[in-house]
Amino acid sequence: MRILHAIHSMSLTAGGPTAVVREMAQTAQRGGIYHTEVVCLDAPNQPSLECEGVPIHCVGPGIGKYGFTPRLDRWLKDNLPRFDGVVVNGLWQYHGYAVWRACRHGKKPYVVFAHGMLDPWFKKAYPFKHRKKALYWAAIERRLLRDATGVMFTSPTEAELAPQTFRHSEWTSCVVPYGTVAPTGEARVQIERFYSACPEVRNSNFILFIGRLHKKKGCDLLVQAFASLYRDHPGTHLVLAGPDEERLQPELTSLAAAGGVGDRVHFPGMLSGDAKWGAFYAAEVFALPSHQENFGVAVVEALACGTPVLISDQVNICREIVADEVGLVERDDLEGTTRLLARWRSLSPAERAQMAMRCRPAFQHRYDISELPRILVERLTHSRQDELVSS
Repeated sequence: MRILHAIHSMSLTAGGPTAVVREMAQTAQRGGIYHTEVVCLDAPNQPSLECEGVPIHCVGPGIGKYGFTPRLDRWLKDNLPRFDGVVVNGLWQYHGYAVWRACRHGKKPYVVFAHGMLDPWFKKAYPFKHRKKALYWAAIERRLLRDATGVMFTSPTEAELAPQTFRHSEWTSCVVPYGTVAPTGEARVQIERFYSACPEVRNSNFILFIGRLHKKKGCDLLVQAFASLYRDHPGTHLVLAGPDEERLQPELTSLAAAGGVGDRVHFPGMLSGDAKWGAFYAAEVFALPSHQENFGVAVVEALACGTPVLISDQVNICREIVADEVGLVERDDLEGTTRLLARWRSLSPAERAQMAMRCRPAFQHRYDISELPRILVERLTHSRQDELVSS
């Protein structure tokens, strides 16, 4: 079987969906489940887009964030017959519309990963953008979801919230196991790679954030809460690792300096590969006080390394984190983030160790991605005679 993934960008800086597409593709290849290729709207000949064993076809760049380009249409017309089905990753961009139109014409099944892009939080946070999206939804996007053999959600919470965003939400909803694969390699070597990237925290305790530096992620809350609680604890540092496309670092640096912790808040940039896994292994805890997160791949990556997590109640797997006793959850405001760090600091070493011991079993039970390729095959080969689920 041959499966095509369509996604706006395969750049490592593009966020969690890109990482999961890579893991899904390589897991399917290694297990002999299906052959995978990827089509994206990146410009060609970029070494950072390479994915071992998985052909990536770059047909961009498209126009603006939407990514319109007739090159994608031509590529799909020439190549779609080679595939048994398509996985559309993400919404609101041209690749989704192009795949819908090509699959409809070529009578090919496809599934859609919403990747949190139907969360009603965006309607409240960006009302003007929501009004523009509502027009696009009525004209195009609802048809993409309606005609899919499955719209894949990564948690029950995401599936429950999605129909609240737009009217006429009709689709076949599927909640699927989603996350990553456990890291391979030697933890000791990976930790050393991290310390090479961030030598300031060698021999120190530190709280870790990994992700885009963005206000949606609550980075500013984390810096302020850290400053208020750890100003007089010089042995503990805060590491915020990730790309800064929004130019947020100067503001975060100013907040840290104003809070008296400027020398203990570090920005090593984007970490990948061994350096990323080493950061998870070396951290005392991972923190993500996000205002909206349909899943949070970095959360489960932390669990895979045996590292407890501190997250907001707007991360859609927060109920599972509490149930598995692998982290703490509070509101996504400054008071809640401060309380989150205070609760962690109040735990005894024995309590922290017990929480850490539960992390890997929880990851293996809920978030190991190894079963996802088989589920995709089942959905793509499922008869379209299914009644559409009206959400």
